[in-house]
Amino acid sequence: MNKQLLALGIDGEVVAEYWSNQWEYVSIFNGQSPLKEAQNLHRAIYVLPKLFAEQGVTKTLIKPVVWAGDYGKLAAGCENIFSGDNRAVHIPNAVQINVSVQDLIGNNLLVSGSFAECLQQHFLRTSLACCLIYLPEEEAFERLALKSKYGLAEELCSPVDISGGHQGSIALYRDIGKHNQKMGVEPLIYDDKNNVIISENNWHKTTRIEHRLGASSEHYNPYLNVIFALLNVIDAIDDRENNQQVQSEEYGQLPSSLHDQQHHIGAITLFANNDWFSRSIDKALSATNYQGENNTQSSTGQLLKDNYLKQFQRPSIIL
Repeated sequence: MNKQLLALGIDGEVVAEYWSNQWEYVSIFNGQSPLKEAQNLHRAIYVLPKLFAEQGVTKTLIKPVVWAGDYGKLAAGCENIFSGDNRAVHIPNAVQINVSVQDLIGNNLLVSGSFAECLQQHFLRTSLACCLIYLPEEEAFERLALKSKYGLAEELCSPVDISGGHQGSIALYRDIGKHNQKMGVEPLIYDDKNNVIISENNWHKTTRIEHRLGASSEHYNPYLNVIFALLNVIDAIDDRENNQQVQSEEYGQLPSSLHDQQHHIGAITLFANNDWFSRSIDKALSATNYQGENNTQSSTGQLLKDNYLKQFQRPSIIL
């Protein structure tokens, strides 16, 4: 599988996951541009079902939740011993975006100072209004409900949907990782049994913001999600240059549906009513003196936003 992905020019690989019938697509860091990374994931979503079929897999599910996807769970405190509980389990699947920012000489700006916290706060602030971008189908919201319905709060990041800090849904990892392990450990010398004798802890390379609210879906648009990440980076850099501070606050829960409910606004309305995404695109384009071939009254950012919203419009029914 991974040889085929490599032959297709996709900087990624599939690795075994927690459950026996689950595999994870992981990006390989080959110094690719954000655009190439979006192309990698776009192509992977398309070709992986075909590649798995060649290995005898009858159906590949790229879904926010795989219902009754496997049986049993690991025993408490164990990493490889399963409990006697044989109930069918529901597997929640996420898309994670990892963001680091390098300066012109290759230093990771998230290592020191307040830039990392500033970038994290920007993601926290924009993730509610833009949740339609990374939660692109109704079942993505069922994935969030698994926390309360099936006791999966620990597996799904945090009881509060949009949370920051070290292990939140929008997490900052420096020298300590998700499971409180040392980050950036690189083996230097092995013994004759291939055991690591000496290693160094080069965590500056791996320091990042991890946005893990996205839902695995065939409708997931990698290009828009990369744009969403880059716009937050631009905002954080602007704040750094202008010595502005982003205040920490509570950003709360995500909506329970794409559509408006009786007393709650849905993801579609949230995105339609907020202009940060389109306005930030236009601001970035104006800074590069970009001149689009746009003969309408709408800006490039507004056109991109409107075109994305079109796919969520319910068809008119004529009786």
